[in-house]
Amino acid sequence: MRVYTDEGIVGTGECNSGGPGFSGFATKHAILALRSLLIGENPFNINMLYEKMRRAGRYGGASNAPLIFALTGIDNALHDIVGKALGVPVYKLLGGKFREEIRLYADCHFGEDDSPASFGEKALEAVEAGYGAVKFDVDYTGHGRLDDFNWTVGAQEMTHIIGLVEGVRQAIGFEIDLAIDCHGHFDLPSAITFARALEPLRLLWLEEPVPAENVDALAQVRASTSTVICTGENQYTRFDFMELFDKKAVDVIMPDLAKAGGIAEGKRIADLADAHYIPIAPHNVSSPLGMMAACHVLAAVPNFLFLEFHARGISWWSDLCDGDKPFVHDGFMTVSEQPGIGVELNDEVAKSLLWNGDSYFD
Repeated sequence: MRVYTDEGIVGTGECNSGGPGFSGFATKHAILALRSLLIGENPFNINMLYEKMRRAGRYGGASNAPLIFALTGIDNALHDIVGKALGVPVYKLLGGKFREEIRLYADCHFGEDDSPASFGEKALEAVEAGYGAVKFDVDYTGHGRLDDFNWTVGAQEMTHIIGLVEGVRQAIGFEIDLAIDCHGHFDLPSAITFARALEPLRLLWLEEPVPAENVDALAQVRASTSTVICTGENQYTRFDFMELFDKKAVDVIMPDLAKAGGIAEGKRIADLADAHYIPIAPHNVSSPLGMMAACHVLAAVPNFLFLEFHARGISWWSDLCDGDKPFVHDGFMTVSEQPGIGVELNDEVAKSLLWNGDSYFD
């Protein structure tokens, strides 16, 4: 989304709409509904404007989708404006940086062949491209699943997915970090069994072993195992993360910084995690614009671990935006020194990718 100023400076901020269809259009309409709260305001008052919009929507779910997604895009665009107006990159607005480059991990997607050997080959491809960590999903393999709605993992499926993880670890050794994602598709006893079985493999983390809605259940999984537990993709704002910390339910947090409240809220979440000695490794399915916005936050906090990279196989990903290219190199993204976020949409490419005849910034 974009915010236009009367001085000609335009800020662009990415927000994750939650996918195409209803959720995507709901986010767009939420952004348009918030527009009247910004007209005539000073864009330098980022935190005040964030609270103004959040509090105005408190009784309409302002800390939940789609309103928090809309707030995220607006907050990011305001940071882009202020950085451009002052001639400084966003990380300087956050207090400076701890690091020049942001470590990425490769989210590796399997094809029709979901054998341990195939998983191992895909992992090695990412390692050869320079990534220091890889992640695989294990909840869609279909080996012995009872039915589409039952989250119990039976003996056949459990044996298969444990074998997949063992195959990746054997391929990459212990010099490369390995994360495993369950997408919240396991029930409590299955998650505990799986987490315990993986303990000798020393995972970087086990992600969303149970659905995100029940933090107490996640705390039970964490208390049952030495496997590192990660969650946060479906938590929004610092208030949701406070519950995770208070209930001792997580070892690593993974907020999606394109939908968790924006640049300032992302730093607040990271600082809160740091006070609990918990690292942050954000979920990320963004374009180079949203990804660079996340990089500014992650450069400015001490407890950064890894940032997800999903787009290795997307042909148009790099073309969608203009900036210092290549955006990703040898498993890292360099934090931009350009004013603002430092990445701009390529309007021609973006227009060619509009979903289902949607309009473009009008």
